Amino acid sequence: MSTSQDQPIVNKVASSGLVLLELETLLPDFEISPLDIAPQLWQGMVLREKDFRAWVKEFDWSTYTGKHVAVHCSADAIIQHWAWMLLASALAPHAAAVHFGIPESWINAHVLRSIETLDVTPYQDARVIVKGCGKVELDYAAYGAVSLKLLQVVKTLMYGEPCSTVPVWKRG
Repeated sequence: MSTSQDQPIVNKVASSGLVLLELETLLPDFEISPLDIAPQLWQGMVLREKDFRAWVKEFDWSTYTGKHVAVHCSADAIIQHWAWMLLASALAPHAAAVHFGIPESWINAHVLRSIETLDVTPYQDARVIVKGCGKVELDYAAYGAVSLKLLQVVKTLMYGEPCSTVPVWKRG
């Protein structure tokens, strides 16, 4: 007599033909160094050209050598366009890359660019699950963009985890 202990363990997800796409695999593979210019505002509200230019001139920009810098202002202030240009010119000789916006916007922009160049060949005629939960919360735009990309090739598109999916689309 055979018992359930004698039966081999079967990975039902692997044998189901489902393909899991984890958007976290598209995250940047570099650390982002934030640069908040809010401390340079006069009274926390206004950017004074003379003071700002002096700060840019005196700041040790070499601290950003080889780094990916996200330049932003956390204060609700109007920053003149020339200020961003001045920061770009100060960072360009040092930083590996510069993004103007909060670090999260760089992450989302990077994921969207990665989706644009995503090779959809492995998903051709597949039943695809776009993984829902992860360590990093991605912007809704990533889920919309990956859906538009995959709808061209997949048989079925779902959201969630292999054990609990939400059907999104099925080729008719």
